[in-house]
Amino acid sequence: MNPGPPFEKFADFWPFYVREHSKVGTRVMHYIGSVAALSLLGGLIATGHGLWFPLAFLPGYAGAWIGHFGIEKNRPASFKQPFFSFIADWKMNAFAITGKMANEVERVCGTRTDASLSASERSA
Repeated sequence: MNPGPPFEKFADFWPFYVREHSKVGTRVMHYIGSVAALSLLGGLIATGHGLWFPLAFLPGYAGAWIGHFGIEKNRPASFKQPFFSFIADWKMNAFAITGKMANEVERVCGTRTDASLSASERSA
């Protein structure tokens, strides 16, 4: 799927974002990238070395790009909607931690699109 039209409100962007992350594997790649990025930011805080800051972007984007290009077969929404995409990434992470993301995919997409849930989504 191509990046959607420019969205003016996050509430309008969120359903598009969820559809672009309908496969568990794509979401898992985002989760891995987000945790790795937070770990590198923790390194920045712990050491005070500014080198950790630019490095924190690498796993976040790498995970997303692997998920989108390799699994979901679409383009990351961050290319056209960087701010909303950033906010949506963290909303998706919060939904995953609380066990709500699979239901949100089902609500937005109208059907469960995953053959099974990831362990993190089952146990959250």
